[in-house]
Amino acid sequence: MFDDKVSRTAIGTACLRAAHQLFETQPRIFDDPVTLSLLGPAALQRIKAAADHYRTPERLALRAHVVLRSRFAEDRLAAAVLRGITQYVILGAGFDTFALRQPPWAQALKILEVDHPATQNRKRFLLAAADLTMPKNAAFAGIDFEHETLDVGLLRYHVMINEPTFFSWLGVTMYLKEDAIDAVLRSVATFLAGSEIVLTFAPPTGGSPSPLAQRTASLGEPWVSYIEPDALEAKLIGAGFSKVEFLSPAEAEARYFRQRPGDLQVPKRTNILCGVV
Repeated sequence: MFDDKVSRTAIGTACLRAAHQLFETQPRIFDDPVTLSLLGPAALQRIKAAADHYRTPERLALRAHVVLRSRFAEDRLAAAVLRGITQYVILGAGFDTFALRQPPWAQALKILEVDHPATQNRKRFLLAAADLTMPKNAAFAGIDFEHETLDVGLLRYHVMINEPTFFSWLGVTMYLKEDAIDAVLRSVATFLAGSEIVLTFAPPTGGSPSPLAQRTASLGEPWVSYIEPDALEAKLIGAGFSKVEFLSPAEAEARYFRQRPGDLQVPKRTNILCGVV
């Protein structure tokens, strides 16, 4: 029924966000009730039936990372809107739901979800099945980073390079070759000063691939790029970014984990950064 190029890891990420809504105590790190509607009753029943699996240490750690990166990115977006950001580009959007649950402060934004057309077709199917409609300020952009540069693709979808723009790039870089990563960073750096990107990355493991990398490889989505934080910071500065900041575990704990129950633990390594042009 669906193209075999639909990202299974994107579906898995949506299931982790849904599990956070179902299993963790309020206040949640990341509130995303729309994901429950998007995935649909059958998927939610499967998640509930696999509750023990979702509560293993490995799944809890992965879920903590997934909801932390989404919360951090959207917090940075909110701050960026206050300083004049007018466009929000979600790179590798998968089954992201921000456009569907956007707060009033985001409704003046142009929101563009960038992903492989096969994954977007699957999302359109889920939207229709859930009777959900994308808002007028949001659109899909089918761009394959391995075969097309970001700036060329965005131009096709009328994204304005001379407007301040926020980019979210979560859970993607490890699946791309290094030259494709470099090309995306160079493209983002050409946007108006004050534009910003939040991204995640995978540092070298120093040995065999992590269990998560092994699992994604078994799904046909292997990790191909591992980057040291210092090397990644140098890439951004070299591409033209003026400032790069990493979210430390201590900062994440103080900001997001300290004032809530201990059902999720702060990741030992967040592997999240923001860069400002």
